[in-house]
Amino acid sequence: MWLFNLFKIKSNSNQVKKFLIVGLGNIGNEYLETRHNIGFTVLDYLIKKQGLTFDEVKYALRASFKFKGKEFICIKPTTYMNLSGKAVNYWMRKEKINLENVLIITDDLNIPFSQLRLRAKGSSGGHNGLKNIEENLKTLNYSRLRFGIGREKKSSQIDFVLGKWEKEEKSTLENFIIKCREIILSFGTDGAQNTMNKYNTKI
Repeated sequence: MWLFNLFKIKSNSNQVKKFLIVGLGNIGNEYLETRHNIGFTVLDYLIKKQGLTFDEVKYALRASFKFKGKEFICIKPTTYMNLSGKAVNYWMRKEKINLENVLIITDDLNIPFSQLRLRAKGSSGGHNGLKNIEENLKTLNYSRLRFGIGREKKSSQIDFVLGKWEKEEKSTLENFIIKCREIILSFGTDGAQNTMNKYNTKI
């Protein structure tokens, strides 16, 4: 029952509907343009397209904008990947955002490079950032946009995810980051299920 009270927040019908968009990654210059930071990269592009910048706030870098009557609150946790849930939990509570209006953007080793999959729920798949979000929210039922980064079998998992994009990957990377922006905006305006129906079959 306490989970229902925590995540089903009563809102005034006159209020703008809010969405929390979370890009996962690690802070610090050494992590820039690495595969594990694709969540940060996607939000950087999204916010830049809005002509905005991030502000440093508690547990995160934050920016927000309105689109088609909805408010998109975007955060890049500054807690480092393995403690991402701390920032997600805090900003859900602070902004009074329901679980169904949360979208996590993350890298995924188990999906081929550049493939995108939106899911309304699911396991962490071994991803430490998602594990911590599950631990903090006490549920698997939150939406996540998985950005496939594939995996080179010849390299270790840690070296691969923390490695920078190869030249061949960079040549097509922006196209899929643009697609991520479309999915994020659709998630807020059309809902998770409609967005999955529209994009998951075409990606």
